[in-house]
Amino acid sequence: MKLIKSILLLLFVITLSNCKNSSSQTNTSKEIKVEQHTDAAGFSYETVTNDPTGLRLYTLDNGLKVYLAKNEEEPKIQTYIAVRAGSNYDPKESTGLAHYLEHMVFKGTDEIGTLDFEKEAVLLKEISDLYEKHKLESDPEKKKEIYKKIDEVSQEASKISISNEYDKMINSLGAQGTNAHTWYEETVYKNKIPVNELDKWLTVESERFSQLVLRLFHTELEAVYEEFNRSQDSDSRKLFSATMEGLFPNHPYGQQRTIGTSEHLKNPSMVAIHNYFDKYYVPNNMAVVLVGDIDFDKTITKVNKAFGHYKKKEVSHPELPKEEPIVAPIKKEVFGPTAESVSIAYRSEGMGTKEEKLLALADMILTNGKAGLIDLNLNQKQLVQNAGCYPMFQNDYGFHSFYGSPKEEQSLDEVKDLILGEIEKLKKGEFDDWMISAVVNDLKLSQTRQYENSTALASAYYNAFIHHQDWKDRIEFLDELKNISKQELVDFANSFYKDNYVLTYKRQGEDKKVIKVENPAITPVELNRDKESVFVKEFFKTETPTLQPKFVDYKSAIKTTKTTSGIPISYIENEQNDLFNLSIIFDMGRDNDKKLALASGYLDYLGTNKYSPEDLKKEFYKLGISYAVNSSSDITQIGVSGLKENLDQGLFLLEHLCQNAVANQDTYNKYVDKIAKSRTDGKTQKDNIMWNGLMNYGKYGENSRLRNIYTIEELKAINPEELVKIIKDLVNYKHRVFYYGKDVEAAVSSLDKNHKINKELKDYPEKIEYVEKETGGNVYFVDYDMVQSEMLFLAKGAEFNPKKLAASSLFNTYFGSGLSSIVFQEIRESKSLAYSAFSQYSNAKEKGKSNYLYAYIGTQANKMPQAVDAMMDLMTNMPEAEQQFNQAKEATLKKIAAKRITKSNIFWSYESLKKRGIDYDNREEMYNTIKDMTLADLKSFFDQNIKGETYNILVIGNKKDVDMNALSKLGVVKEMDIDYLFNYEKKNENIKL
Repeated sequence: MKLIKSILLLLFVITLSNCKNSSSQTNTSKEIKVEQHTDAAGFSYETVTNDPTGLRLYTLDNGLKVYLAKNEEEPKIQTYIAVRAGSNYDPKESTGLAHYLEHMVFKGTDEIGTLDFEKEAVLLKEISDLYEKHKLESDPEKKKEIYKKIDEVSQEASKISISNEYDKMINSLGAQGTNAHTWYEETVYKNKIPVNELDKWLTVESERFSQLVLRLFHTELEAVYEEFNRSQDSDSRKLFSATMEGLFPNHPYGQQRTIGTSEHLKNPSMVAIHNYFDKYYVPNNMAVVLVGDIDFDKTITKVNKAFGHYKKKEVSHPELPKEEPIVAPIKKEVFGPTAESVSIAYRSEGMGTKEEKLLALADMILTNGKAGLIDLNLNQKQLVQNAGCYPMFQNDYGFHSFYGSPKEEQSLDEVKDLILGEIEKLKKGEFDDWMISAVVNDLKLSQTRQYENSTALASAYYNAFIHHQDWKDRIEFLDELKNISKQELVDFANSFYKDNYVLTYKRQGEDKKVIKVENPAITPVELNRDKESVFVKEFFKTETPTLQPKFVDYKSAIKTTKTTSGIPISYIENEQNDLFNLSIIFDMGRDNDKKLALASGYLDYLGTNKYSPEDLKKEFYKLGISYAVNSSSDITQIGVSGLKENLDQGLFLLEHLCQNAVANQDTYNKYVDKIAKSRTDGKTQKDNIMWNGLMNYGKYGENSRLRNIYTIEELKAINPEELVKIIKDLVNYKHRVFYYGKDVEAAVSSLDKNHKINKELKDYPEKIEYVEKETGGNVYFVDYDMVQSEMLFLAKGAEFNPKKLAASSLFNTYFGSGLSSIVFQEIRESKSLAYSAFSQYSNAKEKGKSNYLYAYIGTQANKMPQAVDAMMDLMTNMPEAEQQFNQAKEATLKKIAAKRITKSNIFWSYESLKKRGIDYDNREEMYNTIKDMTLADLKSFFDQNIKGETYNILVIGNKKDVDMNALSKLGVVKEMDIDYLFNYEKKNENIKL
């Protein structure tokens, strides 16, 4: 239930769902129209002719929209319940309301989550009245007294409530991805369930949305406080918010943040939340989306039974302000610790307009990741650190946003001017005539991949619903793009891109606008995890058809052949479409040769004796072929993917590049500068510091792969000809091929023709081994300008043993991960000590390596000591809850039973297993072992592998807020210099170079 998950990630998801991936592969000669049908059960539904997704769109008598589509790849159903209501409709005096309501919908009803609702309702009414009194009170001391009373009554109410009953039921189904998000015009609830659990899922959701009960309100409010504080640690969110404020000085898009204001969070109204739910959570303002292995007629009958009795209500959405045109650049600034960047955004018309189509096309001409104007002229030529653009469209308005990060010694204004220069080229029509056609083909490839994925397709459906889009319009979208002429696009660009933008500078420095929501004193509430409501008891009595697991026979599923020259080929046939992936695999990486990854990255900026770097990118893009040369620690891959009919030409171009690349000193100098700047920028990213820098140091100390790097001076001294030679010489080492696609014979023939090798292939260079250190007694701390603090307990466990996979999987479900886990319940739900808390027993990815135990807390610095005590108590004394164990066991088994390893994943999963010394599908063993496990068995696993472990403790936070004395009680505190952590300045001489 995170606020917007990650704002930029969601923006791209929305954009891709609605613009870059959401149109059909139909031919313009085929008529596209809406047809009406009646199914065997008597329900009416719509289809769209030539719809590659096969959507059936039902409208129940009460107005509820039901989107159904079939995907038989796995026995699962991606579910969404979408509401056309988001933060746009928050009352001005109660911003953040829609988002907080989203949290509370997980708390149950008068049937779910209570032992005696009649008694509980009296206390909840008293709490609600106290909140209204609290909101009206202006005296700070009197407000504290009222809140103290709220806490007191809430403690009494919690004795009747049962925490997380919804999550326990949903988790028991084997559901995955249980979550929700709130955005401007939507609130969406998500689950992916095994297909045999549809009836029980509908039972829960039918009850869940039937009414709202605001139980455990003040502890969940504390979680939202934490989320608010956490959001202020995201510079990207701050940049986005400032841009929106500039674009929309009157409209809620820019004036009401989804998380709300600190003042409103401190003064919530349970009455206002109830009113919002009653107004917007009605069937004619909601949609149910189900994509998976379903029977249409049976499914709609079940959905109607679950939701058809909901009463339709008249829904009136508020009339929102209109914006005046922007006539001159509007400048904004935000500050924070991360690297500097600049944003340029142009306001547009909204979803479903002609501008949406024109902007979607303009966006791809400017940047498509391969051959757009910005891709070729700025990124390929390394004139900036990075740059790009994306559009976003909502109901009332949209925008086209450009972003850029500077190189070292480059100003943000220089980056801005370079981006504006590329927009000018679009306005002048300085792009190839074939680009529009290539862009549409690229979008068709993206769409094909999207429609294979049930989650992506379901997302496209709910987005269409939220934005009042007829599915027919989405099907026609690409064909309409194809009909836009170059001149029409150029004319549009000249009318659209003027001095009418919002310019936002993200600068490094202290953010003086940070507003911290202080946490009130909260008494831990009762969880009653050993209790069950009548509803839940009946729920768990309900039998569901057994879903039998299916395991992979890798030896028969992965077929083999050879090229004429003897290169082994593993292949799997693509039975769904005409897309292919071909990878030439070298079982060596930077652990074998430190320059290999460097050379792979450098190659992307090179041309050949025939093509300039930019022309080469264009040639690939014309073909609709993507290529990649990349090297990780232990593997290097050279690959192409795209439409099978272009495999031969694509492979020819890739081999031509690898064997004829031309080194360029100036290009290499810029490449080194780019690496240097990425290191500098990486030092400002707290996630990189915690999960990369501190994590590696906690495991390996000074001698780690992360720290075994070239200094910038050493990089500068390398001759780029040497790197090109490394790429050219790769073909002389032993290697193998994996192919996923149709027409294997054609792929083999293409390899024979284009992939020339020597008769004798070389063995790999000796591999460096990095030794994991014992953990315990160390506290590694990084001082970082942030509102919250993050802490990770890290313990080295025993060497990898396949026999522990079953128990650790069950342990993680029961104890450490998910909304209904022990850790989440105790630390967040009961004690409100953290927004995020989890624990995991992580099995090593390789035979001979060590397993690790993690325990994570993300919280306010002043709560850290209490949160640490709570976590350490859990890691020492595992709570034993028989009912919760049985539910976790059932959930783990169902997840295994519903999992299907298909398509190219068959090969890559087998590769992962082989690294662990396993050459068969070991899930069958895990399944059978878990079936027979008892709570006593899990307790034994805990005592042997968790209890008594000694931890290295990794902490990132603001030193002025963190209690360093409290940290010193956990071990020897070492404040880490970031350059030392990543070894940027001075190498440890013990590391082999």
